[in-house]
Amino acid sequence: MKGKMWDARFAKATDARVNDFNSSISFDWRMYHCDIAGSIAHATMLGECGIIDAGESEKIVAELRRIEADIDSGALAIDPEAEDIHMFIEAVLTERIGETGKRLHTARSRNDQVALDIRMYLKEQILAVKALVTSLLSAIETKASENIHTVMPGYTHLQRAQPLTFAHYILAYAQMFMRDIKRLDDVYARTNIMPLGSGALAATTYPINRHRVAELLGFDAVTENSIDGVSDRDFVIELANALSMLMMHMSRFSEEIILWCSSEFRFIELDDAYSTGSSIMPQKKNPDVAELVRGKTGRIYGDLTTLLTMMKGLPLAYNKDMQEDKEAIFDALDHTQLAVEVFTAMFATMRVNTQAMRRAAAQGFINATDCADYLVKRGMAFRDAYKVSGKLVAYCIDENTTLEELSLDTFRTFSDSFDEDVYDAIDLDNCVNRRTAYGGPSPDSVQHQIDLLHDFILQNA
Repeated sequence: MKGKMWDARFAKATDARVNDFNSSISFDWRMYHCDIAGSIAHATMLGECGIIDAGESEKIVAELRRIEADIDSGALAIDPEAEDIHMFIEAVLTERIGETGKRLHTARSRNDQVALDIRMYLKEQILAVKALVTSLLSAIETKASENIHTVMPGYTHLQRAQPLTFAHYILAYAQMFMRDIKRLDDVYARTNIMPLGSGALAATTYPINRHRVAELLGFDAVTENSIDGVSDRDFVIELANALSMLMMHMSRFSEEIILWCSSEFRFIELDDAYSTGSSIMPQKKNPDVAELVRGKTGRIYGDLTTLLTMMKGLPLAYNKDMQEDKEAIFDALDHTQLAVEVFTAMFATMRVNTQAMRRAAAQGFINATDCADYLVKRGMAFRDAYKVSGKLVAYCIDENTTLEELSLDTFRTFSDSFDEDVYDAIDLDNCVNRRTAYGGPSPDSVQHQIDLLHDFILQNA
């Protein structure tokens, strides 16, 4: 490519180091489909409005489609020396069809062109992320359906707390991921607004039809203020924030996986295809996928911080700082999508050790609250029942036994309110099954949660 589209005002050539520093072709090339689609819509509108000749509009559109096909096939290589993908495509167009190609940029600026391209690209990527998270939800639905009756301990402070089921446990993460999808929907709605026609900042004197361009490109609306249309990237930041939230939930889930597959828990076993070994210790089976998800979460946070910091001091309207939006959001998208995809495969193929979960539930006195509730139902105040149950637990620890193994006579030394039915009350299955409050771990409640998840998946498929 010889010269620059904007160099007529300059008497000296740009320093080579400035060219390298200024160039964005190395990362914005990925938006070529969006740039060409936007240019086709713009050229179509120019022809329809009589701003350029209809025949020239058709010639531009036809050649843009050929350029896209040539890039797709590899017949046209993207020039790494070009300033950016927008100037590259326009230069190729002008080389191929001459003066007519120069008419494409009528009534637009590179500022609103870039703003359009990034919105179009992010719309596609938001849908791609949603599809991946929906696949993860499907994997959770399958595992939950298989483990409605798999009793395990729930935890607070990483200490065994109360009994629930594996299905109920992982459905908590399903709720988080469902909210992540809703956040992505919200971001999509605010991204789906068309900025082209804003010009550099003050729109244009040409009689353009912005709503026609929005219609051609599938946008819901056009930006209402030309300065805002080119000078903000809040939709990019909002997406980075949504991705950070998603990765935060993924990181928490990964931490569970890492704990569960350890020798100390043995609640699950990861498939060999999603584990790694040690270079020195032959017995090792490491949960590297989950660890990398946990680690990459910090990277996505860094991308969000980059975007927030980039924008925090910028006056209106466009500033070159805003070129930095792309590498950050592209990085966040690439690593989030890969993380969700690999995590989903790891989760779907892991084996659940139901017996280990049951043993852990039986050993942690997680039915102590149910023991207290038993006394409350027989007329004792909860605080008194709590003390009795706590003393029973202390006694069991001293005697190296469990509540279920105590004799009725032993129970009665702590309270006359105990009777034979105490064993039914502290049975682990009953402890779970009787937690019938909406949203709780009883089988009926969990099945309702699975049904809601299934409907959500169908709505987002």
